[in-house]
Amino acid sequence: MARVQLVLPRGQRRITRLSRMLRALWRDTSALWQEFRVPFLVFLIATLGGGWLYGELLVQAGYPRLPYVDLPYLMLSLMVLESVTDLPREPQLVAFWYIMPPIAIYIIGHGAVDFVRLFFNRGERRRAWEEAVASTYRNHIIVLGVGHVGLRVIRSLAQMGVEIVAINLTMEDEIDDELSKLGVPCIVADGRLPSTMEKAGLEHARAFIICTSEDYLNLELTMRAREFNPNVRIVVRMWDNQFANQLHRFMGVEAVVSASDLAAPAFAGAALGVEIAHTLQIHGIDYSMLRLKVEPGSFLENATIGELQTQHDMDIVLHARGSNAEVHPDNSIPVQAGDTLVLFAAHSRIVDIVTRNRTPTAL
Repeated sequence: MARVQLVLPRGQRRITRLSRMLRALWRDTSALWQEFRVPFLVFLIATLGGGWLYGELLVQAGYPRLPYVDLPYLMLSLMVLESVTDLPREPQLVAFWYIMPPIAIYIIGHGAVDFVRLFFNRGERRRAWEEAVASTYRNHIIVLGVGHVGLRVIRSLAQMGVEIVAINLTMEDEIDDELSKLGVPCIVADGRLPSTMEKAGLEHARAFIICTSEDYLNLELTMRAREFNPNVRIVVRMWDNQFANQLHRFMGVEAVVSASDLAAPAFAGAALGVEIAHTLQIHGIDYSMLRLKVEPGSFLENATIGELQTQHDMDIVLHARGSNAEVHPDNSIPVQAGDTLVLFAAHSRIVDIVTRNRTPTAL
């Protein structure tokens, strides 16, 4: 099958990526500042304000005025107990010699050094950085639950070029590495919390896919997501068909994907020896897509694509022969034994098509 991919012009992609990285950098730095602002403010007040005050007190005590540019350095020297001047005699000046070291201990103890280190080495704060990146996304898709199903959904969306944000309560190293390779930021937190939905950008998302394996948890997540963003498109994975129908009817969920509904066509196709994709229901009629190999003596053999579509109420969406495959093949192409066809037809026609494709000796 052809792979669908949404592609932006190269220049626009560069601008979008640069804009996003700048916004993420600003948000992450703002978060760092919120966390460490108190010790930094104390540091600025102590070095700049304290330096200016110390200089004025020196002048009042009869000492020559020091250059203003040297006063912050003098305060730093007092903080590290290595003053560049001799100990004065005046008590108001001596007080600075005893006050500045405890201030330095307070600043260091409250993480000023960590701020500088983390600012230049954001890899140590990867989760916070990914949250900052996720906050810049708009019109993206959120996938909650990065298990086997969720990871496959993310892979498919990534192949289409869709921007994705993942949410998972915990993170395994193997899954974490793959998400990193796919360029998908992950919020490692409880998806039921409004703060988690906010970090994932649910307010600006185009769709919210819930992929956990617990029906009741999925119901709770659906309710909370709908409350957080009444307009977001919600797609939910469900095991219980009755539960799925209720979600669809009463919760305004656009798509409820039942695991049993997904599995049923696969089991039926395996029994028939063909590959059947997920069944679609349109106006109460089930339609399926299947892939089969044309057998010698089949009713499909020697007929053209157009004849088969007209006479047998099917749509041939792909024709493959050897290493060549053509999507929406021309109606004039004759079908031969050994060809591979991808057909779209009413589900009730599937058994008839598969049965008549077999050779008389196989019936």
